[in-house]
Amino acid sequence: MSFTVYVPRDASALSLGAEAVAVAIAEQAERRGLDIAIVRNGSRGMFWLEPLVEVVTPAGRVAYGPVQPDDVTALFDADFLHGGAHALALGPTEDIAYLKNQQRLTFARVGIVDPRSLDDYLAHGGYRGLDAALRMSEAEIVQTVTDSGLRGRGGAAFPTGIKWKTCLDVKAVQKYVACNADEGDSGTYADRMIMEGDPFVLIEGMTIAGIAVGATRGYIYLRVEYPHAHRALNAAIAIAEANGYLGDDVRGSGKAFHLEVRLGGGAYICGEETSMLESLEGKRGQVRVKPPLPAIHGLFGKPTVINNVVTFASVPVILDQGAAFYRDYGSGRSRGTLPIQLAGNLKRPGLVERAFGLSLRELIEGYGGGTASGRPVRAVQVGGPLGAYIPASQLDAPIDYEGFAAIGGMLGHGGVVVFDDTVNMAAQARYAMEFCAIESCGKCTPCRIGSTRGVEVIDRLLASDNAGRQRDEVLLRDLCQTMVAGSLCALGGMAPFPVLSALDHFHEDFAGSAEPVN
Repeated sequence: MSFTVYVPRDASALSLGAEAVAVAIAEQAERRGLDIAIVRNGSRGMFWLEPLVEVVTPAGRVAYGPVQPDDVTALFDADFLHGGAHALALGPTEDIAYLKNQQRLTFARVGIVDPRSLDDYLAHGGYRGLDAALRMSEAEIVQTVTDSGLRGRGGAAFPTGIKWKTCLDVKAVQKYVACNADEGDSGTYADRMIMEGDPFVLIEGMTIAGIAVGATRGYIYLRVEYPHAHRALNAAIAIAEANGYLGDDVRGSGKAFHLEVRLGGGAYICGEETSMLESLEGKRGQVRVKPPLPAIHGLFGKPTVINNVVTFASVPVILDQGAAFYRDYGSGRSRGTLPIQLAGNLKRPGLVERAFGLSLRELIEGYGGGTASGRPVRAVQVGGPLGAYIPASQLDAPIDYEGFAAIGGMLGHGGVVVFDDTVNMAAQARYAMEFCAIESCGKCTPCRIGSTRGVEVIDRLLASDNAGRQRDEVLLRDLCQTMVAGSLCALGGMAPFPVLSALDHFHEDFAGSAEPVN
């Protein structure tokens, strides 16, 4: 009898010992004369349970975790291959409350399929979206994406369909599709999980975008710190090409789309779309002045659709199930689902995909289990290092674009970093400004000089007496407003948000000295 065991190859699981666990399972099976197929899947996103081992049984997949190599012998002794009882047994994977209470559309296959098996992808609904798109006109594809209400999941939340239509309407011999996979925000890992756990969905989404706007070439701009994603993407692209899902004649349609991965150099600023384009062209990553928009004058001066990984990965289900299906999730002008990444001081950090509208409190307490320290939550930063610090008093705010804007926050890429009541918010504010000073591309004065002067003013404010603090706070707020109004891009324009929110909500922390946060 043959058994199938799933052991993640996701970077998070590998960092916790998944490779050694897979080796130990294979060795034990050989020693006991058992026929086992080990599938290296992506992570389910429950990082406190990694490495999470799953076994296929007649009743479905049964989970055990967190498994270490020393646990493997006991698992075999407990007959885990038949779902036997063990201290690490978690029961049927799909019944784990953390997963059961989610609404996974974009992440529907992550952790379930073998990322390097096209047959597995097809068996779980893969490429149905592309097949539907190939039966439609370019304008119909764009209209479907527009009607779904999908907005960019990378930060600005710009309507995806409008961006695509702008590119479609421009007449050009050559057009491009570029995926911004330079996932650099603190507490974010959704892009990585997709690329490592379900790379074909990104390839399919980008192919649909290319067919929709008439682009024949696509590039994935991947951060250099993601070697596992790099290997997974290249393997999937080669498989897609060999099977006619990429190339000169996609699925016999007569339409071409070629795709390749380009590695970034580790610059945070290249997460900004025009800086990314400069880097793709082999130049130093610096912000371009807009207009012209990239959809009109983008990569190599040609019309270019730019979206991030989660945005492209959300497109196949829209084309497969229809615009109304996706639009029925969410609230207000925030339609569909958002993959939210829980990090920081939490008992249960991980990936949660839910429709817009739930609250931060539901996320942090219901999914995250509260702080790992057991102390009260004091602040939450949402949207990466440029996101505002949200105090505990605002945790009931709904997670949608307009709801967050109303409290001075932003969703960005959906990263949520939680702090308990021991955090020094003045130190966090200083860190945010210093981060901008280090990562600025240097093209505009408000960001390049303003961030450096901002760190100096914060240091002086923290070391001043009462009169000096009042003077320096006025100066700091004025400097922040200059950066917001005068910076060329969101790095300089948003770096003041965490500083101002810390001043507004945690003013008492600025009354004394604060050590820089490493």
